[in-house]
Amino acid sequence: MSTVVENALSILDELKKITESLSNEQAENLVDLIIEAKKNNKKVYCAGAGRSLLMIRSFSMRLMHLGLRSYVVGETSTPAIEKEDVLIFGSGSGETGALTIMIKKALNVGAKVALITRNPKSTLGSQSQIILTIPIENGKSGFQPSGSTFEQDMLIICDAIVLRIIEKETALEKGISIDSYIMRFHANLE
Repeated sequence: MSTVVENALSILDELKKITESLSNEQAENLVDLIIEAKKNNKKVYCAGAGRSLLMIRSFSMRLMHLGLRSYVVGETSTPAIEKEDVLIFGSGSGETGALTIMIKKALNVGAKVALITRNPKSTLGSQSQIILTIPIENGKSGFQPSGSTFEQDMLIICDAIVLRIIEKETALEKGISIDSYIMRFHANLE
């Protein structure tokens, strides 16, 4: 029997191995897409389902903290998507029914679509312009369920993307701390 701490360390080891196998080129393509959207004052939408939605929702929040017009699809205050806006899906399977309908609508208006997935050959993957693959083999059990592994790694990767955007915007070179940079748009009606 293992302890909670031992389990947590095993999870971290598993995530480290997966993250080391990521394509930096794919990640940089997503970073550049988001920076381009910000420069052109375009909106960025994040969508997912289940636990993946929770992870992508936190990513949308951090993008808002960077000064982007960022929205979670399905929220009551989310505006209509328009041409050249960006839609980022977080979907392990890439086959979730509602998301496969959503991508068609986004592409029909001329939006740019990106996907964070473990299944790049999926329905969503075949229609996305940018794919960031988290290399988890479907059905092959690691230390924990592959769905949990995907969602946890997606959260870490999305936070790493946020840090890379900050770095590319050279805010830190201007002497602004990461916390100060993010707090400019952080909620203050708490």
